Amino acid sequence: MAVNIHAIRAIYMFEMARTWRTPLQSIVSPVVSTSLYFIVFGGAIGSHMPTIGDVPYGAFIVPGLIMLSLLTQSIANASFAIYFPKFTGTIFELLSAPVAWWEAVIAYVGAAATKSVLLGLIILLTATAFVPLRIEHPVFMLFFLVLTAMTFSLFGFIIGIWADGFERLQVIPLLVVTPLTFLGGSFYSIEMLPSFWRTIAYFNPVVYLISGFRWSFYGLADVGIAISLAMTLVFLAVCIAVVGWIFRTGYRLKN
Repeated sequence: MAVNIHAIRAIYMFEMARTWRTPLQSIVSPVVSTSLYFIVFGGAIGSHMPTIGDVPYGAFIVPGLIMLSLLTQSIANASFAIYFPKFTGTIFELLSAPVAWWEAVIAYVGAAATKSVLLGLIILLTATAFVPLRIEHPVFMLFFLVLTAMTFSLFGFIIGIWADGFERLQVIPLLVVTPLTFLGGSFYSIEMLPSFWRTIAYFNPVVYLISGFRWSFYGLADVGIAISLAMTLVFLAVCIAVVGWIFRTGYRLKN
């Protein structure tokens, strides 16, 4: 089966061009917001907190904050990218074009993941101005960053197809993903919780993402790195299966 490289590239470049047209919203705003966390939690509060393991508190929260931005931006970028063609009606041009559904998904999700990874790296560089950082496993850090961005861009793609209004695009990111990220160990270690709440926390899927990402920095993890990676791959597989079902059935695409 021949791959329509030209179609994938056209959609990908169109989505990337939209980012460069709105740099304040796409890049500057998330970086400034995350920098405020570094100042408040890393500087003001972190200076009065003990180290966790051998890691200063300000540095300890950096992986969690990057993951928070990565998840929200991946979902937002991918969900808006596919919802807007639905809103304007241009989705029918895509569906009738000689482009396979998986080629369109690769382009949209690839663009959203690229934007999220670039933003995550910019935030990582910004963090070095506020706290001392070390990355013990840089290759795994980049791999996990890309894998998480791809997974949640796919999840955002599903949300964009499911949503029937701009308000619904914000429901799951604001009411589900962001709270789960804050409760998933962004600002603390799960081991610091009482045993009952620690058990509850392990049902939070974001715990495994943050734990795996933090391990790549400091070698510290609340759960085994193999489990973190496996959970991420399982969620990725589920998202791929859901997207395939959507295009086979035309759910929220042909109505």
